Amino acid sequence: MHFSSWLSQLCKSLSRPIGRTTQPIWVSLSRNLVLRSQRKIPEFSSFVARTNTCGELRPSHLGQEVTLCGWIQYRRQNVFLVLRDCHGLVQVIIPQDESAASVKKILCEAPLESVVQISGTVISRPPGQENPKMPTGAIEIKVKTAELLNSSKKLPFEIKDFVKKTEALRLQYRYLDLRSAQMQYNLRLRSQMVMKMREYLCNLHGFVDVETPTLFKRTPGGAKEFLVPSREPGKFYSLPQSPQQFKQLLMIGGLDRYFQVARCYRDEGSRPDRQPEFTQIDIEMSFVDQTGIRNLIEGLLQYSWPSDKDPVVIPFPSMTFAEALASYGTDKPDTRFGMKITDVSEVFRNTESEFLQDALSKPQGTIKAICVQEGAKHLKRKEIESIRKCATDHFNQEVLPIFLKANSNWNSRAARLLVEEQRLELTRIMEAQEDDVVFLTAGEHGKTCSLLGKLRLECADLLEGRGVVLRDPTRFSFLWVVDFPLFLPKEDNPSELESAHHPFTAPHPSDRHLLYTAPEKVRSQHYDLVLNGNEIGGGSIRIHDAELQRYILSTLLKEDVTLLSHLLQALDYGAPPHGGIALGLDRLMCLVTGASSIRDVIAFPKSFRGHDLMSNAPDSVPAEELKPYHIQVSWPTDSEAEKSSLNHSYHPES
Repeated sequence: MHFSSWLSQLCKSLSRPIGRTTQPIWVSLSRNLVLRSQRKIPEFSSFVARTNTCGELRPSHLGQEVTLCGWIQYRRQNVFLVLRDCHGLVQVIIPQDESAASVKKILCEAPLESVVQISGTVISRPPGQENPKMPTGAIEIKVKTAELLNSSKKLPFEIKDFVKKTEALRLQYRYLDLRSAQMQYNLRLRSQMVMKMREYLCNLHGFVDVETPTLFKRTPGGAKEFLVPSREPGKFYSLPQSPQQFKQLLMIGGLDRYFQVARCYRDEGSRPDRQPEFTQIDIEMSFVDQTGIRNLIEGLLQYSWPSDKDPVVIPFPSMTFAEALASYGTDKPDTRFGMKITDVSEVFRNTESEFLQDALSKPQGTIKAICVQEGAKHLKRKEIESIRKCATDHFNQEVLPIFLKANSNWNSRAARLLVEEQRLELTRIMEAQEDDVVFLTAGEHGKTCSLLGKLRLECADLLEGRGVVLRDPTRFSFLWVVDFPLFLPKEDNPSELESAHHPFTAPHPSDRHLLYTAPEKVRSQHYDLVLNGNEIGGGSIRIHDAELQRYILSTLLKEDVTLLSHLLQALDYGAPPHGGIALGLDRLMCLVTGASSIRDVIAFPKSFRGHDLMSNAPDSVPAEELKPYHIQVSWPTDSEAEKSSLNHSYHPES
């Protein structure tokens, strides 16, 4: 079907009177788009000066006259050079005869990383000189003409993935780092996955892609937002930490299904592996429940998953927040390995240890343990002492290592706590073997779980450092975590409440009555998606009742409701039930590609301290340029500046 006739048919469909139809217009539209997209093969050399890319030539191209453009990666004895573009490498023969002296001069004298255009014939490599590790290793190019498009100065580092370079240097020369094969792979895979997500959401399921503003107003609660000055005295915009309010307003506006690759902003300062600006796959639906959102996301990830990875198996398992905390000590458990937390309180009910008895006598008091398989074989004494010191320093709790070998001389005080009956019962409950080590701690339930959860991950790191494989890097273990608390005590004032997710999250239907009597016990309709111990998405069913939203904001959270008057007013005008989710695209891509940092899947990231090392942003602004915004800079005192400098000295740009 030609585009003009397809467009004509679409216009006719849209002009029909509204009434009962056999199928929604968008269904036939999306079907047409999908069928058309299935027929498309990318043309990487359309509209440009080349006939082929450096990475696509094979024996099937033998004898063809081709024109290639790329960077000189390597040159050997002025006889061969390797030409590189973003699609791969190809070997080029430098002509040696007198008639091609000008071509030889260009290709031999051009510095490495210079950009050239060559034309020639695809020929076979001589027998025995093929390179099976190179996709184009069976052929080479016999050059006829060459043109130097741009000469390069000596680079600060080589464009080779195996060449070591600091991350600060990579960020300073990001435009060069992007030439590496790994960065090319990461960014292209990101693009492909986002395109498949668009297909799935918009073409197959009728979502509408809507851009929302990045200049907004301050939102109560949540992460700290960046402020943007306006020309009105004392008034500022805020950069939104997410499109949360906008997507709810779109549901009230009847858009029904919204989607956006959204830029989000958080002024979180120096935090490892976080970015002040980041990207979410942002989704909202009307007339949906948790099950609908979860099914949508499982289908989305399965559809967009890279073909070079093991396929995604759905449905994903789920676990309540309480179960995750009790078994793994965290709300984002890595379920690729065991070492789960076990309650062993009953084993020590009659213990003579004052430390253990004191813990059990308190409210929520408990004794818990984890079993490190072959820990006696792999963990060193100084590492165990370091673990115990960390528990004391950061959690104010004691951790007791128990070695199950009867003749172990490491047991010391911990061994004296155990009578033989307790040792046997502990071994049975923990399913422990002779070379295992049990780490035991006692105290309040949440605190002991959190401590052992961190200890579990630390022990996994130590064991894998000894060559024990616990977390298969090729395995992708998805998990839904549900039934979070709706509120948490504020850290700086435990007598007051704050939202565990955000203030627009709906309470669990079974707990709604507790809002007025025991709000701290209310569960929420909030759900997180976890992958290999990392939270990659979070969402909730929203509050669509204006009175309930007003009560939670003003009475329970003690927020200034005037900041959200527009949303509260909109909820009064027939807001449909709705819910959604946001996937962290940067974190997801980091895990999919196996990158060591989210900075490796972002084209132009900020450093650890939120700086752009390439352009030196943020930068100072002359005082006269601040006048229209009615702003003056308050410069720090010498002591404050010195303190800031000392703090930064402990946080290198990485």
